[in-house]
Formats: sequence, structure tokens, C-alpha cells
Amino acid sequence: MNVTISEQPTLIDIEVAIVCPRIDDRVQRIVASLNAFDRKLTGARDGATFIVPIDEVLYAETVDGTTFFYTRDTVLETPLRLYEVEDRLAGTEFVRVSKQMLVNFDHVKAIRPFDNARVQLLLDNGEAAIVSRQYAPAIKRKIGL
Repeated sequence: MNVTISEQPTLIDIEVAIVCPRIDDRVQRIVASLNAFDRKLTGARDGATFIVPIDEVLYAETVDGTTFFYTRDTVLETPLRLYEVEDRLAGTEFVRVSKQMLVNFDHVKAIRPFDNARVQLLLDNGEAAIVSRQYAPAIKRKIGL
């Protein structure tokens, strides 16, 4: 991959152009990373609201009707429902792994088979997420299995 940077002081914002022989998984991952670059989620803890870049979010889940997202250091509550979080994260590396959970695939370090045709994702913070049978085929396709 070749990277070319051209400084043009007359531009107001950054422009990114991708020139490729074909759109493949690598190109799609680059686009997903660019799409996620400036996206943020807001969440609350201890009466304070925090703004978190989505690349710091490991996963989001709904527990007893309340949606939380998790970073390496903290758990934050969001007023959004999980499908609303999923909509905001469309085009990024977040994937649905169950009715209650989304996982940031950028933080998955290993995948292993689990019982009853499910899959276990091992995250880079040491936690594990179980992919339900319904979503396991999509995860396998994502990694090329």
C-alpha cells in the first residue's frame, strides 16, 4: 500500500481519496476506519457525562433494559437503545453478536468455537463475548471462514 499526503492550504477540510484496483476487504476496513475517525459516543457515570471516541469502545450491551458501553477503564450508561447505538456505529467495525451485544471487532484478538454452534470472541482487555448461533455465521464470514 502506498500513502501519499499532499498539503493544500486552500482546502477547508481534509479530503481522502482511495485509489485501488478493486474494492476488497482491506479497502473496506480502511473506509470503516476513516468513517469511525471522528465519531463519538456519550455516556454517563457518577452524574457526569463523558464523550468517548468510538475506537476506545470495546463493546456495548443492554442489561435489564439499560444500554452500557465499555472501554478499557470504565463502564458508561447511554440513554440510547442498542439498535440506536448500532445505527450510529454503522459503517464501522462494530458487529452484532447477540440481541443484547455489539462488539468492536478492532478489539477482538482471538476467536474460538463454543458449544451449540456458538463462537467466543476474546477481546484485547481479557474479556470474552459469546456470539449467539444466529450471528455466528456472519462473524465467520467476516473473518473468512
